This record gives sequence, structure tokens and C-alpha cells, in this order.
Amino acid sequence: MAAISVFDIFKVGVGPSSSHTLGPWKAATDFTGTLAELSFDRIKVDLYGSLSKTGRGHCTDLAVQLGLNGYAPEIIDTDLIPMIIQNIADEQLLVVKGLRIVFDPVRDVIFHPHSDPNHPNTLAFTAYLDGLPVHSETYYSLGGGFIQRAGEEDEEIGQDKSLPYPIELAEELFTYTQSQNCHISDIVLANERKLQSLADVKSELSTIYQTMLACVYRGCTTDGILPGGLNVKRRAKKLCNELLGDVPFRDLEEWMDLIEEQKPDFNRVSRWVSCFALAVNEENAALGRVVTSPTNGAAGVIPAVMLYAYFFAGHNTTAEMHRFLLTAGEIGSIFKKGATISAAVGGCQAEIGVSSAMAAAGLTEVMGGTPAQSLMAAEIAMEHHLGLTCDPIGGLVQIPCIERNAMGAIKAITAAQLALSGDPKSALVNLDVVVKTMWDTAQAMNSKYKETSEGGLAINLTVVYPEC
Repeated sequence: MAAISVFDIFKVGVGPSSSHTLGPWKAATDFTGTLAELSFDRIKVDLYGSLSKTGRGHCTDLAVQLGLNGYAPEIIDTDLIPMIIQNIADEQLLVVKGLRIVFDPVRDVIFHPHSDPNHPNTLAFTAYLDGLPVHSETYYSLGGGFIQRAGEEDEEIGQDKSLPYPIELAEELFTYTQSQNCHISDIVLANERKLQSLADVKSELSTIYQTMLACVYRGCTTDGILPGGLNVKRRAKKLCNELLGDVPFRDLEEWMDLIEEQKPDFNRVSRWVSCFALAVNEENAALGRVVTSPTNGAAGVIPAVMLYAYFFAGHNTTAEMHRFLLTAGEIGSIFKKGATISAAVGGCQAEIGVSSAMAAAGLTEVMGGTPAQSLMAAEIAMEHHLGLTCDPIGGLVQIPCIERNAMGAIKAITAAQLALSGDPKSALVNLDVVVKTMWDTAQAMNSKYKETSEGGLAINLTVVYPEC
């Protein structure tokens, strides 16, 4: 059984897509590591399936250039990305493992019209010397920034079967909590401590939370038009200013203080939740720094629900934020193991649906719910996302993706409230059934509704062909 860490589900990266941007970026980085002492003077990148059909809108071509050139998505200055890409195009050069090679993005990144039968998100890298291929690797981008090199196992940490609490099914997780008389987060923390020290776990959880918070703040303080050609206006800043009454603030701390002073009536709270979610995914669409939760396209749901707990539900301690992330992360790993977190494989139910289920479980735990109620909340949230298609207009993670994060956050809160007032013993549907049903639905879904922009909204609205 694969050991998927919370920090595999939550990855710091760059927008707009975990499967189409972050995954190919990581694949490019991995490919450079396979070149070893080889001599080469050219690299070609072939994109297939969904990576080809929506790759331009998702900036796949830019991501592979950045990865080949040695930039890390976790630390790159996102403000410099346009300049870096422009320099590559102007100079037609890449620096790969210290070697300067000729690289023409138009010639050397090829968008193929057909799919690879092994996976809808397939890309291949080939190194050449004097016009002859000397080395190649094929990768599958599995969603959530996970990648798999063809012929090898899924990229999951360690394949460690000796965790104290190995988990594949929600029922197993629940059984552990009952035998140990503890919360879901306690079980997850025990597993994480097998992988690294308690201090490191807490440090990484804090980094994830702080990165999410910084992303919300950037989105709430930035306006303008999102890139890509759809001319989508940012809305989070305007909504934030309306909610604060245009009261000035100088930094993140003052902004948080102002929100805490807000009267928590239903209308205001729901608008804030939407504002938080919009803020994250507007940043994501603009190649900003986000945390996969479990994907980039669904990155706004969990921060929005966490900040709901922080500002409006009285759960604002570091320990509670950590418990939220631990619980949510385990739910995400259950969906990854039992179904998928890739929209190219399962439609948007695999992204917004999973993120909403994760957020619902995390919120239920910090609000005092039992493990059974947390799992019930996850089930409710996913049950009402089953069948959700992925049909991004213009291949961009903007319409309907940005608003869907707000809807997913609101559904998560509602699911948590229903679970907290319900009796899991009387529930007819459990989380494992929903995971299986989601996977069945994913396999039956028409491919044109799986992040190809070949169905739904994407073909019923005429748009200018996007340039990332």
C-alpha cells in the first residue's frame, strides 16, 4: 500500500493547473536528472491528450521550459516568469544542467492532436545530439502535481508499508480512531511522524497554512484582468473592499484584524467565504503561488473554509489549523487511492468535489465533530458533486473554475453543518461507497467533459484562442 503524505496532497507550486502546469514542470525537472553525463544539443517536448488540447491555456508549454531551465515551482519569483519565458523565446536558448542548448519553443514543444492510450495527460521528452535521439522519457501527469515515469510506479513517497496506521479505505481510518479513541488528525499525525520528525511536520503544516493565507491576501489586494485572452476581471479585491467598507490597511495583520471585527451575519460571512475562494483562484489563474488542495484548479476551497473557521467559527489556533489540514489531507489521499484527483481522468468532481469533501471533513473535526461525523461530512460534500464535468472555456482555469471554488467552499460548510447535527449511524451512504461511485462515474463520463474543452460551456461560448 502506497504511503501518501499530507505533504504530497498539499504542495506549494505555481498556477494555473497542478496536472497541466505543476506536473509537467516536475516532469521536466525529473527528465533533466536522467541526462547524467549524456551529450546533447537539443530537447524536444511532445504533449498528448488533455495536455495538448488545453495545454496552451494551462501554460503547459511554459511550465516545461521553466522545469528544463532549472527553476523550482516552490521558490521561483512568480513575478519574473513572464520575463524568463520571453528571454527563452528571444534568445532561443535553454540552460539545462549547466549546458546552453538551442531551444525554439514553437518548434520544440509539440502539441499533438491525439491521445496516448496509457493516460490522458501524457508528455514525452527527447534529447538529441547532431539530429539523432540519444535519450527519451515519457511521463504521465496524474493530477495534484503527482507524476509517473512510464514503466515505473506512481510517484508516491516511499511506498512504505510499515506505517503504524496504513490506510486505503475510510472504514480503516474510522476503525483506527475507534481502537485508539482519538481524532482523525491524531491517526494522520502518527503516520506523518513515521516519515519525519514532529517538529518538521508542524513546520511544514505551518508553511502550507501561511502560503494559503498569503495567497488569499494577495488575491484580495490585487485587481486587473487575468491573462489568457478571456478578459476576465478579478473580483476578489472589489468584494473585499466592499465588505471592509474601504477601510485602509497596510499589511496582512491589519487586514486580518479588520475581518475579525466584522459582524458575522449570514450574508456577510457567505460573501467573505466566496471572496477568499475567488482570491486564491484568481491568483492561480495569474500564475501565482498557490497550494495544491488537492489540485491547483481546486486550490481555493480549503483556504476559504479554513478562514471561515478562523474568522467566523471561533477556531483560530495554530493547533486547530494543523488538525484541519491533517484531516483534510487524509481524505484527499483516500480519494487518490480509490478514485482520482485528476479532472482529465474524472472531470471536475475529482477536483472541486474532492477538495470540498476534504474541507468538510477538516472543518467538522475542528468544530468538535466525531471521526464518524467528519467522514460523513466528506461523504455529503462529494455526494453533491458527483458527475461534475470539467469544460474550461478556452482551456483556461478561469470559467467556470474560479467560481466553482466558491461553490465548493459553501457546500463544504453546509456538509459539515449537516454532519454535526446528524447521526452517522443512520446514514445510508458512507464515504467508501461515494469514492467508488465517483470512480465509476469518472470511468463512464464522456471524454469531452474531462478537461479537454471539447464539450459543455467550452463549446457553447465563442472565445478568442487563448495565449497564456
